[in-house]
Amino acid sequence: MLEKIKLKIIESRLQLSILGVLIIVFVLFAIGNPRTFLSYRIYYAFMSTIPFAAILALSLTPVVILGEMDLSFPSVMGFCAWAFAAVFNQTSNIYTAFVVSLAVGLIAGFINSVLIVRVGIPSLVVTIGMMFLWRGLVMIASGGLGLSLVKTQGTILYKALVGRIGGEVPAQAVWAVAIAVLYGLILNRHRFGAHVLYSGDDAVSAKMMGVNVERVKTIVFMQVGVCAAFAGILVTLEVLYFWPSTGEGYLMKSLASVFIGGTTVFGGTGTIFGTFIGAIIMGSLEAGIVSSGISGFWTQFIFGLVIVLSLTIYAYMSKRLSLGRGLIRSIKSLFGRVEK
Repeated sequence: MLEKIKLKIIESRLQLSILGVLIIVFVLFAIGNPRTFLSYRIYYAFMSTIPFAAILALSLTPVVILGEMDLSFPSVMGFCAWAFAAVFNQTSNIYTAFVVSLAVGLIAGFINSVLIVRVGIPSLVVTIGMMFLWRGLVMIASGGLGLSLVKTQGTILYKALVGRIGGEVPAQAVWAVAIAVLYGLILNRHRFGAHVLYSGDDAVSAKMMGVNVERVKTIVFMQVGVCAAFAGILVTLEVLYFWPSTGEGYLMKSLASVFIGGTTVFGGTGTIFGTFIGAIIMGSLEAGIVSSGISGFWTQFIFGLVIVLSLTIYAYMSKRLSLGRGLIRSIKSLFGRVEK
């Protein structure tokens, strides 16, 4: 019992370590430029922009937990954004455009899952190819031209997705928090989340336990497509314009958010809370660096430094967690032998 309590404490520290990094980062920013970081305006800006990458990173977390990878989501995001804008400009119906865009994202995720699960092509290779394919389709379909979405203003869906709650809180921030809570509940409290963790830890053992690993992977890749579509819709509605480059620039930040949040690339473990905090860190670094008076040339260096330091903390805590689990297994085995 004592060992289990100790293990829980170590797990909590593992979860909170990334939160500590976030606090340190913002304290440093506040010291560097108190006028900016003690004002609500900078946080309003963060709530307007960070949710897009956060939603992408949250959907990517189960994929990485499975020990797989998806690099196609920024291009899927761009194509689904084009589908949304194109359907709206043709029909003037924002609800039809919304459903069509999500359906396209679902299909994109399903295609990835078929090639990975059924055909057997490694996910990294497949999604690299699909990344170029979807980005190419965006350019072909749009002709390199943007589409206006100004007419969506005033609709109920527009207000629900990117409106300002009380005139102060961007709705996309609420959506990001809601999705994070939903994913956290699924991963930690639902049977499907347990199946994702089991499949990522040891697919063979998971199958022996009755887990349909193929179905789990299919659902996980499909939800990435849906979330990429949703993020694409939010981005285009926020700026009221579709750009053919929509989605570009989100790949590395989303991946970094997952990894510095404590989800290991080897699969089997991961944390939604960590990914969410990681997205906040990655989304606020550049603005914090510039507003603190540091030259923009330092941006990439500090990005890398924060990622490496975060991963170092995680590796240390993860090692202690593994030792704790090993101790409990040893004690259980010892008591089993004594009883015999």
